[in-house]
Amino acid sequence: MKRFLPLLLAATALAGFPAAAQPNVPILQIDAANALTMPDDLSVYLGEVDGVATDSKGNIYVYNRTGHPFVTLGGARAFAHGGATLYQFNKDGKFVREIGHNAYGFMFGNGVRVDPQDNIWVIDQMSNMIIKFNPNGQQVMLLGRKAEAIPIPARGAAPAGEGGAAGRGQPGAGAQNDVFDRPSDVTWDAQGNIYVADGQGNARVAKFTKDGAFVKSWGFKGTGEGQFDIVRGIQIDAQGNVYVADGGNNHRIQVFDTDGNFKRQITGLGNPQAICLTKGANPILWVSNTNPPNNFDVAGEIYKMKTDGTVLGKFGRAGKMLKEFGTVNAIDCRNENTLYIGEIANLRVQKVVVH
Repeated sequence: MKRFLPLLLAATALAGFPAAAQPNVPILQIDAANALTMPDDLSVYLGEVDGVATDSKGNIYVYNRTGHPFVTLGGARAFAHGGATLYQFNKDGKFVREIGHNAYGFMFGNGVRVDPQDNIWVIDQMSNMIIKFNPNGQQVMLLGRKAEAIPIPARGAAPAGEGGAAGRGQPGAGAQNDVFDRPSDVTWDAQGNIYVADGQGNARVAKFTKDGAFVKSWGFKGTGEGQFDIVRGIQIDAQGNVYVADGGNNHRIQVFDTDGNFKRQITGLGNPQAICLTKGANPILWVSNTNPPNNFDVAGEIYKMKTDGTVLGKFGRAGKMLKEFGTVNAIDCRNENTLYIGEIANLRVQKVVVH
């Protein structure tokens, strides 16, 4: 017997309402258009767009929730399959191919990033996996793992030493390894070390070597320095500053060094969800104050800011039309003034040119 999983995961992934953001911020002038052209034969559709990224050639990658994962019940265990797809489009937005069709870890997407070598990294929060594809679309590395089955009822106690009260650790800290609980984002430092925002269930950042060996993690549930509510996004600048979008009830971006030492925080941006950092000598941080999926009348704006927290301007609001946004979960900013913005609620990618 097969049943669709409830939409509870989608709701809990987006929990937390936007707070009041900075007033009197200059309004940026923009042009916006639908970024993608789907096949004429209607064989491919976009679902909830949870990730969008570009490579050095201008190709566009979109990870989206095209269906609902389904569960096969057998005895006392449930086996989950399917529900997310990774598409490639060319620089003009024309559909090219699907990557990773029926991949083992594709279930309920949370993002896609492209590293400096044009490898494509998929973040899937239901399979708890980070999957690396090379530019040819071949799977070359996995972080995390998907459980073979879920006992029914679920186990009530975590192994000793793991995060949470059951494991006698700090709530949300997770285990000191690469077993994730609904990860949300990934990034890399100049040496190629990998940083995972482990993020929706746990409340930590996990660090790995470029070869995928676990190094350390930091953070747990809380409101203090170095603590998180929901780790929604992560980026690193050329100086090794780690910017972590701490959404939910904390409404801030925290900044760390690459060893997890707290440096400072940035507030006044509402409820930050998607973040993107441009390259170069004077990087720009783009941040979405994302509206909840059940209210298109609040928040929704995208902020442009310096890495010291100085806000330069904003554009957009919640809504369904072009230049409006519905639950932004992804921003690509390879070009400082040309953004690709992925929307969960509006099932689309907007190409935004900032003047």
